[in-house]
Amino acid sequence: MLNKTVEKTISLFFFIGVPFTTIFLMTGSVTDPVNVTKLFALGCVGGGVFAITAIYGFKEVWRTSKVLFIASILFILMAINSIVNSSSPSTQTIYGVFGRQTGFVAYLFLVMVMLGALLLRTKKSFDRMVWALLIAGAINIVYAAWAIAFGDFIGWNNPYGNILGLFGNPNFIGAFLGMFITGSIAFAFSDHFAWKYRFAFIVLGLLALYEIKESHAVQGLVVTGAGLAMIGFYLIRSKTKGWAAVAGYVVAVAVLGVLALAGALQKGPLASIIYKKSVSLRGTYWETGIKMGMDKPWTGVGMDSYGNWYRAFRPDRALIDTPGVGTVTNAAHNVVIDIFAYGGFPLLITYVAILAAGIWAIVKVTLRGRAYDGTFVALATTWLAYQLQSIISINQVGLAIWGWVLIGALVAYEYSTRPQAEVTEKAKVAKQKDLIFSPQLMGGIGVVIGALIAVPPMSADMKWKSALASQNVQKVEEALTPTYLAPRDSARMAQAVILFENSKLYDQAYKYALEGVAFNPDYFDAWRVLYGISKASQQDKENALANMKRLDPKNPDVLAQ
Repeated sequence: MLNKTVEKTISLFFFIGVPFTTIFLMTGSVTDPVNVTKLFALGCVGGGVFAITAIYGFKEVWRTSKVLFIASILFILMAINSIVNSSSPSTQTIYGVFGRQTGFVAYLFLVMVMLGALLLRTKKSFDRMVWALLIAGAINIVYAAWAIAFGDFIGWNNPYGNILGLFGNPNFIGAFLGMFITGSIAFAFSDHFAWKYRFAFIVLGLLALYEIKESHAVQGLVVTGAGLAMIGFYLIRSKTKGWAAVAGYVVAVAVLGVLALAGALQKGPLASIIYKKSVSLRGTYWETGIKMGMDKPWTGVGMDSYGNWYRAFRPDRALIDTPGVGTVTNAAHNVVIDIFAYGGFPLLITYVAILAAGIWAIVKVTLRGRAYDGTFVALATTWLAYQLQSIISINQVGLAIWGWVLIGALVAYEYSTRPQAEVTEKAKVAKQKDLIFSPQLMGGIGVVIGALIAVPPMSADMKWKSALASQNVQKVEEALTPTYLAPRDSARMAQAVILFENSKLYDQAYKYALEGVAFNPDYFDAWRVLYGISKASQQDKENALANMKRLDPKNPDVLAQ
């Protein structure tokens, strides 16, 4: 059986590390204060947890969660298959594109935290997971309240004009607050809470709901509504006998859900409340991602490479139903479709298998009894709320870590709450492993290794920001020189070309324009900046124009963007 010290250490890693990943950001020293920093935090947490899991918990994970473990390994292998067969630069598929950072490394660490969560066993550990969510939510609520009341003290470049939370985006903070409301209300109905604590949860939930309204994020309201509806199911089920009341509730929620879906599609009585133009755009983004996966069904276009191929695969209507022909995106706004676009059917099937493990765990625990279990309901409904968010929005590390760690927690919860005789009988097979080194030491080593793996994008961004601030040509060129701690990025190189051109440093502009198209010949903007610089020859312009048409074949005038 698993040593209690090991579980306690992993539980504390989650209690501290998962909220840290959600709230951690830096301003001033980087150009992207959110994504490169959260990837770094995820690397630290994932590395620490996985080091402990690999040394002390591998047999336990295999013994109790073979299916999920196999699906996870296959998912990583299929992601590697996608990288190997992608035409995108390896640094892009490994670390992800600038402003997203959802490449292979991000998913590798997400799998690691999920596998670590499979080792949780005690109620205290699962309660800590819920409290970690509440702490991360409370910090975001306080920050957002301050921003509303007194103004934002973080120097965001905020084109939205809405609250951003510690995610840098109103849609993400809206969705996360919806998850917080779901988890806190579900937890509040636990039997051991006095009414004063329940009242406190409700007050925080109402404040979070107000902030969702201030974020103008419809997805936040959708996530909240769906989460509360799921909590209602468990409450009604626990207070009634038979299935009549539960069935009536499910039917009523289903009808409301259909009306809400119709409203999102600009139909029915709720259309004026729910519909946003961005919903129509999502349909275009989804269709484009599906086309990518179908075009390369066995490999996909590469991890985090949706943006390279959006123009080529977008449907004809995208040229007229978006704000302009130049409107593009680097994500499908649907995580499942993104996964399909990245790696085709192999990656999609393994990802769906991982999700299925979480759903199956929820079903099994739900069917065991009707009593209301606040910890389980909080874990289950928060995870389902995240999954709802993931099919209508972009993946983001600060949100995604909850989606993955909760899968592991739910599967572990299902195992740990099985009838005691069954668990004890199976546990006799396992032997307690002597702790030669403390789990804390191994976790610390894992944190260092994880940090070294995840730090390159943040290090490169810090170096780039420092070079820009120096206004020194030599430092800018040094920042563009690829090293392990400064991997090349297509967007950064295109920005450098424009910077050199505007500074009348035409030789440098030409040099890095050529390097940019050589580094990533499928990056539209690399060819566009090459076409526009002063030193581009006629042959350069013809080559650039031909490649822009290759990458954007449906656009009648690629130069008009």
